[in-house]
Amino acid sequence: MSRLWVLLYVWLSVLVGAAKGFVASSSSSSSSFASRTKLPFTLGIRDSIMIAHSFHDNPAFGPAGNLHGATYTCDIEFSAKSIHPTHNWVLDIGQASTIIKRVLKQYNYKNLDDIFVKDDAGNPIMTTTEFMARQIYLDILKALKEDCVEFGDEKLDNNSDNDDDDVIHGRIKVKLWESHDAWASYEDEF
Repeated sequence: MSRLWVLLYVWLSVLVGAAKGFVASSSSSSSSFASRTKLPFTLGIRDSIMIAHSFHDNPAFGPAGNLHGATYTCDIEFSAKSIHPTHNWVLDIGQASTIIKRVLKQYNYKNLDDIFVKDDAGNPIMTTTEFMARQIYLDILKALKEDCVEFGDEKLDNNSDNDDDDVIHGRIKVKLWESHDAWASYEDEF
């Protein structure tokens, strides 16, 4: 019987030690989350695109290395520290929808291999879902600035006043769903 208690004690000690390690690692990751700028207001818009692409017969991608199609469900979130003082919005949803449709249109029903051909070193570009999430983020940010969109209580444009690296104007998150259970995302503050 005492042997059973010793085994139980050892097992519980291992379990408690693992739990302490989990709590320690969770608190360190939550501190990095806490260091992000708090942007409590979010507007989300969903759209979709159908694309074709390959991974240029790269064996690391298995059968997906060959030309294949994909339908991405695109969730885009716009977050701001405050809402517009008169309209009480993060961003005009109609204007945001128009910008997203314009950005996605350049990829919809297209072969991404024809759009993203080679990188600066001459290597074929792997248009992974992660790559496309970042590219769509960059395209949306550029369009917001070109259209001088009111974002929260600020006006975004290409003037140097809004390009101050110390000022957080907002955050955009692009999440691309490859299927109902697989996705990739890219988000950044600007």
